[in-house]
Amino acid sequence: MENRDIRIAFFDIDGTLLPPDHHLPESTVAALNILRAKGVQLYLATGRPPYHLHYLKKDLPFNIRKQDFRLNAQCRRFLAIGIPLALQEFLTQMSFLALCAFVNRLGLEASSGYGVACKIVNFAMLVPSALMQSMASFVSQNIGAGKTKRAKKSMFTGIGVGLVVGCMVFLLVMLKGDMLAGFFTTDAAVIQKGYAYLKGFALETIVTAILFSMVGYFNGNNKTVWVMTQGLIQTLLVRLPFAYVMSIQPDASLTKIGLAAPVSTMVGIVLNVGFYIYLGKQEKKISKK
Repeated sequence: MENRDIRIAFFDIDGTLLPPDHHLPESTVAALNILRAKGVQLYLATGRPPYHLHYLKKDLPFNIRKQDFRLNAQCRRFLAIGIPLALQEFLTQMSFLALCAFVNRLGLEASSGYGVACKIVNFAMLVPSALMQSMASFVSQNIGAGKTKRAKKSMFTGIGVGLVVGCMVFLLVMLKGDMLAGFFTTDAAVIQKGYAYLKGFALETIVTAILFSMVGYFNGNNKTVWVMTQGLIQTLLVRLPFAYVMSIQPDASLTKIGLAAPVSTMVGIVLNVGFYIYLGKQEKKISKK
């Protein structure tokens, strides 16, 4: 209260203005009034929508108006980063529905086997997905701190770790996929169909370690539009067409459909390597200036 250099004060609501019982204490109101009397501007920094604040209006020593809730420049920046990622994720999930439709052409056992295989795939992708998420956070922190070399090094470290784990998962899925499928069903025919899909998919456990680490790097480097673009190319121009063509062949099998995943991922790796080289050249041009 004695610091006369304070001119603006920002407050969160939960745990700051409001204790756990959500009752605004008189001591808090008195402290806010003292700050305001000293010429300090008071602001709320909250993620709550306006209608959650109606019970505070009568007690707070300042007005809360609808026009105070608006998108600022920072919110627009967050949306510019987040919307491409959300759109990519939406279209990716829609592509999985399309893949189910392709697999259903092969009959009930194939469809059931594909469902079992997808459960195993979800476990196989845990490490690459974790690397991608942690990579984005680590890279963004280092890019913000101006440590671009450290950010790039982290990407290659992630690729190395992912490849080691991916090779082990590849061997497990390729050699013991039927045993893994047996954890989810006792139907021998379904187990074999699930194993057939895993044989085609198995290489994905290795190549995705490279792709996801690069995607995490680009996400952390504020290149989400590129991440969305390369993801759409992989899904709409490679994976879905490849899976469809394989599903309509006279000798169609789940193994051939499963190959669509690693094939599209390898295309993604080529695209991302090219973009990484392009960014490196752009950085050199900027540094020379």
